[in-house]
Amino acid sequence: MKFLAIVFAILICIIQYRIWWGEGSYREIELLKQQIAEQQKQNDLLKKENEILRKEILALRTNPQVLEEKARENLGLIKPGETFYRIIPKEN
Repeated sequence: MKFLAIVFAILICIIQYRIWWGEGSYREIELLKQQIAEQQKQNDLLKKENEILRKEILALRTNPQVLEEKARENLGLIKPGETFYRIIPKEN
């Protein structure tokens, strides 16, 4: 009878160990839930950024003024007959 009680006690300890610290344990599941929540936040931010980029691409494809503005802003392009003035800030 004592032997059976010892075997059951050992089995309970093994099961408890696996529940709290082993593979697929409660702690591991909680960590995975936190990682999933963080990844979902990052995915939401990236989805918003992608939507902004889609709108910008659509504007560049459909509106020549936006394309011209970007070319002037990013590439420093000027039209024929225009004079380009570059203002360099004074260093302190």
